[in-house]
Amino acid sequence: MIQYSQLNEMSVEKLWDLHQEVAAKLVRKIILEKAELEERLHKVSSVLGENKRERGAYPKVLAKYRNPENPNETWAGRGKQPRWLATQLQSGKKLDQFLIRRS
Repeated sequence: MIQYSQLNEMSVEKLWDLHQEVAAKLVRKIILEKAELEERLHKVSSVLGENKRERGAYPKVLAKYRNPENPNETWAGRGKQPRWLATQLQSGKKLDQFLIRRS
């Protein structure tokens, strides 16, 4: 093991060589440690994955509101209001005016 006093006596070239040797050993150890951690993570996630229920897809939701100016634009009433509807509501119209009538 190198003592601190020995480092003070070493030339710049020898210190640089020592630095490169230490850096190379650190890189090798980090790679090995990372591989071990990834293996452990894989084992844990595979165990947790077996107990995890698969989530089904959400059912299709029929549109409830339609843009009278562009009938292709509809909204199911979920999520953020579309811009066309927000603009109409700001102009004073009521949400009920855009309801799609079902028979």
